[in-house]
Amino acid sequence: MLFGRRNKQNIFQKLRSWLWPRSGFKRAVLYLWHRIIRLPGSDYSIAAGFASGAAVSVTPFIGLHFLMGFALAWLVRANLLASAIGTIVGNPWTFPLIFALTARLGRWILGHDVIHVLPSWSWSGFLHAPSEYIMAFVPIIWPMLVGSIPLAIVIWIGFYIALRIMVSANRARKQARIRARQRQQLLKNEDILE
Repeated sequence: MLFGRRNKQNIFQKLRSWLWPRSGFKRAVLYLWHRIIRLPGSDYSIAAGFASGAAVSVTPFIGLHFLMGFALAWLVRANLLASAIGTIVGNPWTFPLIFALTARLGRWILGHDVIHVLPSWSWSGFLHAPSEYIMAFVPIIWPMLVGSIPLAIVIWIGFYIALRIMVSANRARKQARIRARQRQQLLKNEDILE
């Protein structure tokens, strides 16, 4: 491999770097911020894309967040790559909080308790009677899904407003720097001609 690691990581080192970035969370967030503001597209497109990814990351469908983010971003005509970056809001650190909040909110909306016995994972049960096995999870997932809808709306609006303001301000600063640099270059060229 051309850009492979010189010293291979063992499984524990890979797990640690997946859960805790080696360079720290501040640098990881700063890297994501730079990736977001450099995306092509309008301020609306980038903000709505990130908000779409963040909103779907509170749903209980963990394996489908990218696809759901792409679909929502496509519906609101937003940047698909920004929606993929936005799904990072749902991660191993935030999922316990998100699931507890959506379950509690779903319980409050539905008006009944969410506590059920979680079925244990069984390949034989899944392969022999997949529909019955999947239906055993519905009493747990349904309140979480109901609770995730209003939470997703609030998260979409919050991230959209915040990112729209931040991206447009950052682009305005960048344009101001470019204009100042062009003015300096123009003045320098005039001095040379005289």
